Amino acid sequence: MTIEIATLGGGCFWCLEAVYQEMRGVQLVESGYSGGHTAKPDYDSVCSGQTGHAEVVRIHFDTQLTTYRELLEVFFTIHDPTTLNRQGNDIGTQYRSVIYTHSSDQMDTARKVVAEMAHVWDAPIVTELKEAPVFHMGEDHHQNYYVNHPLQSYCAFVVAPKVAKFRKIFTDKLRQK
Repeated sequence: MTIEIATLGGGCFWCLEAVYQEMRGVQLVESGYSGGHTAKPDYDSVCSGQTGHAEVVRIHFDTQLTTYRELLEVFFTIHDPTTLNRQGNDIGTQYRSVIYTHSSDQMDTARKVVAEMAHVWDAPIVTELKEAPVFHMGEDHHQNYYVNHPLQSYCAFVVAPKVAKFRKIFTDKLRQK
């Protein structure tokens, strides 16, 4: 088993976390914050838009079971990479589309995938590509949020459709139960 880390932001971290928790080869998904200027961000400060952080997920994945490219293909399917600082009704820099890379290989792969996806979307892709900054773990109650609160209204109306889309499009990438 060879574990790598990917860090992605594409709107609310609950959405990304819920999808990647169901993906084959993903060992762990952690919700948190990256890319800002505050030493100890928390949910309220990040939501204020004043810290510069994005809501992100840190994904630990087994490269023998899934690839970084596959993670990015899912990423570009479950969020809109063409809306600047916004995903649906979630508006602000904390909801920006961002790929934080952990190696030069990840950066090369991310650039290639973004270039390929530019032909799929009708508008320009605004996803940021940057080397991974410090990751700050989100509060305990934000971890496994969808699993723990599937009937909460945001989960039912925003997260669940993304999970359903993943399940429908990527049946071959679903984790075996």
